[in-house]
Amino acid sequence: MKPRVLFLCTGNSARSQMAEGWLRHLAGDRYEALSAGTHPVGLNPGSVEAMAEVGVDISFHRSKNVSEFVGQPFDYVITVCDRANETCPRWSTATHLLHWSFDDPAGFTEATERCRVFRRVRDEIAAQIRLFLESGNAA
Repeated sequence: MKPRVLFLCTGNSARSQMAEGWLRHLAGDRYEALSAGTHPVGLNPGSVEAMAEVGVDISFHRSKNVSEFVGQPFDYVITVCDRANETCPRWSTATHLLHWSFDDPAGFTEATERCRVFRRVRDEIAAQIRLFLESGNAA
């Protein structure tokens, strides 16, 4: 059975969606990658665009509430924003709980700056996923 990984953030619109997309893209079918949010707000078009620029299609993703996954077993539950790390339910069914802090690209209002931040965060998440995979998942 392949390891299950759940990425969590507040809105499940940007960071956790990109992390899910990167893990699927970089690890292929070796993992079951999922994402959710404490207060889902819908998939951010900036996430879709930033990932499409590097050949990763997340346009089929949807925002999901963390409640959809409570009680399910996970090998890794990874929070990708500080607020989710503080407010998420405790995951007694997770083997490993990790926290990776990334800026919220959706929080920027000026279009050029927001696009730049989406790209930077996309690349930071890709680097963290690569480290996760290279380290045998002891990140």
